[in-house]
Amino acid sequence: MDKQVKIQIQNFNFFYNDKQVIFDLNLDIYANEIMAVFGPANSGITTLLRSLNRLSDLNPAAKVQGKILLNGKNIFDTDVNLTDLRRKVGMVFEVPTPLPLSIFDNVAFGPRLNGLNSKSKITTIVEESLRMAALWEEVKDRLDLPAFSLSGGQQQRLCIARVIALNPEVVMLDRACSGLDPISTAKIEESLRDLTDRFTIIIAPHNVKQAARASDTTAFILMGELIEVKKTNDLFNYPQDQRTYDYITGRFG
Repeated sequence: MDKQVKIQIQNFNFFYNDKQVIFDLNLDIYANEIMAVFGPANSGITTLLRSLNRLSDLNPAAKVQGKILLNGKNIFDTDVNLTDLRRKVGMVFEVPTPLPLSIFDNVAFGPRLNGLNSKSKITTIVEESLRMAALWEEVKDRLDLPAFSLSGGQQQRLCIARVIALNPEVVMLDRACSGLDPISTAKIEESLRDLTDRFTIIIAPHNVKQAARASDTTAFILMGELIEVKKTNDLFNYPQDQRTYDYITGRFG
């Protein structure tokens, strides 16, 4: 059975004022897969991720050309509701960003903001989200403690749970494991694999090895240009472009 395309990026160009940082990029992202998008610093990867839910709009110098289709609908159409888009396409950032609230209230924050008042439903959502983020067993007896009492790795998984609680369609992680120890990183990668049953996941991995371990498909971007995209095993074992080979073997980057 053919895989469903969740996001289609078509002839996408991105500028900060007159400086172009993404060049005529075309990329299909398939539903219920993990897509890794990687490349050296200053390749436009964070900009690309922030464009997928239009967080890039927050920068007044930003200008885009081309289309990004979510479920066939161009996210740049004038009738797109940005709040709804950012609920559907959630983002977990490089540095954990828990709210100055309890563990429970961090996860409940989004559903409450969306008007959910039922205590029992919120409690269910909090538990399910924490379970999916592989954090429930570690915090279930201290949900009323401040989120900042958690370790860095736990805080990052809490941020994943907070995104999941909004029932998104796509979860993006921008180098979300870069500051974490190997054990915390492994727990997050494990939970991501389980989450593909419900979500499409896009990661900007913090290193080449994470892309190889954690993704189904990998796209290599260099200086804003898509160089190569393949199933992850094929890209690492049979890269077609010399630049891809040089990057994954550590010759630059």
